[in-house]
Amino acid sequence: MIRAFFLSVGQLGDRRILAVFLKSLALTIALLAALGGGAWYTLTWLAGYWGWGSGAQSIAGVAAVALALIAAGILFRGVAVLVIGIFADDVVKAVEAKHYPQALASARDVLLARSVAMGLGSVGRFAIVNLALLPVYIVLLFTGIGPAILFFVVNGWLLGRDLGDMVAARHMDATDLKGWRGTTALSRFALGLIGTGLFVVPIVNLAAPVIVAAMATHWFHSGFQGRKA
Repeated sequence: MIRAFFLSVGQLGDRRILAVFLKSLALTIALLAALGGGAWYTLTWLAGYWGWGSGAQSIAGVAAVALALIAAGILFRGVAVLVIGIFADDVVKAVEAKHYPQALASARDVLLARSVAMGLGSVGRFAIVNLALLPVYIVLLFTGIGPAILFFVVNGWLLGRDLGDMVAARHMDATDLKGWRGTTALSRFALGLIGTGLFVVPIVNLAAPVIVAAMATHWFHSGFQGRKA
């Protein structure tokens, strides 16, 4: 994993990787900005509709911005994974072309529709699982570090699954992919934990989607591509 991380960081200057980084970052910011704009418009409109006056509308606007910033911090991982899911095939191809050219012969392009479906599936699992565990998060607040540990465990598991699928989809059909998940669960979990850690580090988290997609490619081609059930 350490080797995969440094190889991935070392390829950030690759124009193909850089192009994906810029596109994914722009789209992520646009989606989060749309969320913030929607919250601001809704709260200020409601304040005006209920006749609270211009002062209340201003307060509602400030509250909307604050809520949007908090939501952005919480939802960034989900939105970023959705976006990189759309562009993941470009990252995987760039890494394979440089480090694993022999794999290109048997690889197949992942259709945009499937990439979007995989990205939406990732976001859906992220939202459903974390919302379902919200009562547990609240209870663990009394332990201090409990919520952070649960967050890393749960999201490491989810992210590892998503990252593995991004690469494996280029080399396996649906039947092989399902069996392969069961034989690589532990290593995918380790990959997901590292990725989750990158997502919570300020500044680094901006490049985290591209880094973890590249890491997943190195991980896949380090022996795990052959473990089909």
